[in-house]
Amino acid sequence: MQYLLIIYSDEAERDPATLQEITAAHMRLGAELQETGAMVGGNRLKPSDTATTIRTTGGVQSLHDGPYAETREQLAGYYLIEAADLDAAVAWGRKIPGGANYAIEVRPIWPLG
Repeated sequence: MQYLLIIYSDEAERDPATLQEITAAHMRLGAELQETGAMVGGNRLKPSDTATTIRTTGGVQSLHDGPYAETREQLAGYYLIEAADLDAAVAWGRKIPGGANYAIEVRPIWPLG
C-alpha cells in the first residue's frame, strides 16, 4: 500500500546551517528508502510565499497568493512510499528529519481506480 508522508515545519525557524544539516539527512533517508524499495517519489517544496491557491467558493474560483491557510507550520515537502501497513509507514515517518519543531502526517493513498 502507498502512503504519503507529509512534512510540515515552521519556515521562520530555518537558518542556513540547520537547513544544510536537514537536507543532508534527507539525502541519507532518500538513499535508504531507495535501497529498500520503499521509495515511490518525493520532493521538498519552495517556501510558502511562492504558492498560489485556487479557492472555489459557491462554485466561483479565485486565485490567492500563498498557502491555503495561515498557520505556523507550512507544507515543506513529502515522500510517497510503499509500505506493508500503517505501522511500517509510521516507522519511515519517524525517520524524517526536520529540525527542532516539525510534524509528519502519514496518510494512506486512496487510488481513484
